[in-house]
Amino acid sequence: LSRLLGSGPRRRGAALMTVDRERWPYRMKDLCERTGLDRQTIHFYIAKQLVPEGHKTGRNMAYYGAEHLERLRLVLELKNERFLPLDTIRAVLNGEDRDFTPEQRVLLSEVKGRVADVLGSTQAGGEQTVAAAPLLRRFGVERSELRRLDELGLLNTVKIRGALHLPTTDVWVLELWGNLRAAGFSRALGFEVDDLAIYAEAIGALFQREVRQLTPKLARLPADQVAELFRRGLPLINGLLVRFHQARARSFFAALD
Repeated sequence: LSRLLGSGPRRRGAALMTVDRERWPYRMKDLCERTGLDRQTIHFYIAKQLVPEGHKTGRNMAYYGAEHLERLRLVLELKNERFLPLDTIRAVLNGEDRDFTPEQRVLLSEVKGRVADVLGSTQAGGEQTVAAAPLLRRFGVERSELRRLDELGLLNTVKIRGALHLPTTDVWVLELWGNLRAAGFSRALGFEVDDLAIYAEAIGALFQREVRQLTPKLARLPADQVAELFRRGLPLINGLLVRFHQARARSFFAALD
């Protein structure tokens, strides 16, 4: 009887481990070796829906196919060479195209080249990067905090010759977080990088609504006119957001009287 009782779990475990290794040739360590990513990062990409889940054979066991390796390499290419944030990469890979018509896509493509300066975009030479280590020391930011800022999509990091770099257009995020720490928003009081996520999520949702609302209205205009409206309107709307945020804070405390 003990032999029968003891053999049950082994049979179930053996059944769980049965997998088509031609279809699912990789384990997590194989993905890590072939991409240079660590296990935590790959799991994070899966959680963010950048990479599909593996073929699970148990609670903590999964196998992966060529499509997982290809997707990871594509994510790295878009992140390290195109400097795209993770949310944008997910939208590109998963076809989250906001339902643009072909005509709207053509218009947006034409407008893009006309508003690079107001967006702070780089010229044709490509995105400029700066080493992260000196910036961490300068702003008093920990490496783990930099990594979390990257994971949350608040900035983008890339590895160049084994050293972490970030685009010059993202340096302000690191500086801002360092300034918040210096202002007293310490870990001892419970403040972490994750507290910034609410702002990124709010702006992300707001921008999607902006695009859906404005694109149909601008779609029939010439690209030059759309670009000029964008160039003039963006700073004004940015100012609106700042003033509304301050007004909300003022109203909050006024209501306490």
